[in-house]
Amino acid sequence: MSTQIVNPIGEIRHNENGTVLVVDEAFRPALKALDGFGHINVLWWCNKFDHLEARSTLEVTAPYKKSPEIMGIFATRSPIRPNPIALTAVHVLGINYEEGEIYLAYIDADDGTPVLDIKPYTPSIDRIEHPVVPDWCSHWPKSAEESGDFDWGAEFNF
Repeated sequence: MSTQIVNPIGEIRHNENGTVLVVDEAFRPALKALDGFGHINVLWWCNKFDHLEARSTLEVTAPYKKSPEIMGIFATRSPIRPNPIALTAVHVLGINYEEGEIYLAYIDADDGTPVLDIKPYTPSIDRIEHPVVPDWCSHWPKSAEESGDFDWGAEFNF
């Protein structure tokens, strides 16, 4: 078995400037030509859930109001998973290449969260015209833009 090494390339910061993805200096050359992309996919490490109990959890009791009573963790977007990796498509508000800062409209990651990778969002690969989802979540918004006004609190059992 080979050994996998994953090193963060930066971190999320929530401060007076809003939400910023700060890329470590060593990785800043990798930002070249990212301008022009309105959205990026951010892969980040759910570091608050990186412990044996969370990594061992394979099933959970109905995290959503209308979901099946028992769900496999791969059917959820929970940070509790065998490898606590999260993926969020985010709106880029601007980039400061010198400081390695990508200004984001929003990301569902906490301050100090390690960022593993960044990939440009491209509709030819990332957009699904007619996604199929289970009935229990078919009433959820059809886009990230619509999600901001949706009452997500009414959807969860926690």
